[in-house]
Amino acid sequence: MWPSAGWRRASSYLKHRIARIDGTPYAIAAGFATGASVSFTPFVGFHFILAGIVAWIVRGNILTSAIGTAVGNPWTFPFIWAVTFQLGTSILGWEASGDIMPRMNEMFSSFTIVDLVNDPVAALGPFLETIFLPMLLGGIIIGSLLWIVFYWPIFKLVSKYKINRLKRRQSKFGANNDGEQ
Repeated sequence: MWPSAGWRRASSYLKHRIARIDGTPYAIAAGFATGASVSFTPFVGFHFILAGIVAWIVRGNILTSAIGTAVGNPWTFPFIWAVTFQLGTSILGWEASGDIMPRMNEMFSSFTIVDLVNDPVAALGPFLETIFLPMLLGGIIIGSLLWIVFYWPIFKLVSKYKINRLKRRQSKFGANNDGEQ
């Protein structure tokens, strides 16, 4: 799990890879921010698809939206789920009793696959009402705020990188041109 070259080198590499992706700084930053934001929704397993659709709607880069979904991963999901659930329940005015993970386990153990096939609404109804709805509400609010948090630094990073790269290319082209005249 630890990068052999170190975290600083790995993050520098990732920064350069993202900045070199084709597209405008807006598209790259909006795509990544969209992917990161979608990671805060409870649609686990559909984050790539949802991020791609939302990135397409906001004219963001679909590739960077897929990269941005890495914000939601096995290490961060327990924290994301706890925070989105707590925020959602407090906005709905419900009392959040305890940790979400035992509640999810209890909810999913309360029905069988046969129950799910026979009457999915009755089997999943309590889960959708008591867990999914607060997580969705909290995830949308936190994700919207985090879109801005991720967008601005990446936009500035990509803009600066592309301007500096253009200047380097122009100076290199100018040096080659001066020798020919």
